Amino acid sequence: MPHYFYLARCKDGSLYAGTCIDLKEREAKHNNGTGAKYTRSRRPIAIVYHEECSTLGEARSREIAVKKMKRKDKQALLKGK
Repeated sequence: MPHYFYLARCKDGSLYAGTCIDLKEREAKHNNGTGAKYTRSRRPIAIVYHEECSTLGEARSREIAVKKMKRKDKQALLKGK
């Protein structure tokens, strides 16, 4: 079963990084308030980027790496650069 690393854009324009196994279900959870605490006050959110990973560990490693990036580098990732 694949796992995903994703970036979600929040209503306030901020980006949230996370992992999941079902992108549509995760987006719905964020938007109904049962997702991450960070996104609850920033709804609605939209998943704007994702990468498929073969394991949860790989997805979480990617999440950690992207969280350390500067905003401009995250924006470049969204643009495919």
